[in-house]
Amino acid sequence: MHNPPIMPLPVPARHRATVAMGFVTGMLSGMAARGIGFGHLLEGAGIDAAALEHPGNRVPVGAYADLYNRAVQELRDEGFALFPQAVPAGTFEFLCRSVVSSRSLAEALERATRFLRLVLPDLAVTISQAPGTSELRIAETRPLQRERDDPRRVFAFEWLLRLLHGLSCWLVNRDLALNSVSFPYGEPVHAADYALIYTSRSTFGARYLAAVLNSNLLQLPVRRDDEALAAFLEGAPGKIVTLYRRDREMVRRVRDVVARNLPAPVSLDDIARRLNMSSRTVERRLHEEGSSLRAIKDALRRDIALSRLEKSDQPVAQLASTLGYADTSAFFRAFTGWTGLSPTAYRARVKESASQ
Repeated sequence: MHNPPIMPLPVPARHRATVAMGFVTGMLSGMAARGIGFGHLLEGAGIDAAALEHPGNRVPVGAYADLYNRAVQELRDEGFALFPQAVPAGTFEFLCRSVVSSRSLAEALERATRFLRLVLPDLAVTISQAPGTSELRIAETRPLQRERDDPRRVFAFEWLLRLLHGLSCWLVNRDLALNSVSFPYGEPVHAADYALIYTSRSTFGARYLAAVLNSNLLQLPVRRDDEALAAFLEGAPGKIVTLYRRDREMVRRVRDVVARNLPAPVSLDDIARRLNMSSRTVERRLHEEGSSLRAIKDALRRDIALSRLEKSDQPVAQLASTLGYADTSAFFRAFTGWTGLSPTAYRARVKESASQ
């Protein structure tokens, strides 16, 4: 049986990833509280200072990353003047160097927690591993600010989780899904962007930050080395904010092509023809955005599988076929790798939770 021919698609309008203004004002909140001028930093990054007065405005993610690096260079503080003690410039680089030789993500995160105790004493990071799901917790060792929803406190938690999650994804060379995140402050104006950056299952008002992920992800091997780290550090630490977002342009376009063709498989050459680009260009741009065709296929299949198992009674064998698996056993193995549970066990757990 032959797959239907792949017809070229029209080139979609250019999509630009943007950042909510709340992340910009959060980054600058420590400087504002200390009376440190930042108008020249905004100008250098191509951001209109007047735009800060309107919370609904957005800025290109590239400009945000540029502002991130400019602020760090100006302050010599990678913590943006948010903490009583500066987080010295170069901290992110040495954090990366301290974890890149780890054997697994679990070992890398354990090293990261020890490193952060030395340079960031105001926030304690801990990892609690369990058979099904594990938790990354960020808690204050002392109150960062008097008010729970102070922008400096909000951004401090946002910043550290983004840094640890982005670094973790890069280390294992795949997008790591967070099952849920609870944040220790009220819902911010820019809460809608949390689905793009963290997870759609973001809640607010907790006592501390808790990010939950499947435990099997912690056993993934670290796939980076010193040579890869040298390339990664170009444009760091601001570069971390551009990676592993759900609105990455090339990732989004490739994901759309893969989704439209399920269950038929598509190759990199197939996708390149549809996008009117060379295979080499598609592969390079995916790499720049921290992804690959295989990672996109896996993530798409995972997202569809989870949604169908949670919201429908579609038979598992039929779901496996819909997702393009040659046989049900291959789907079982893949799903167990994503969640630590078989598809039937996962569906049973979801139904049990819903009935309680």
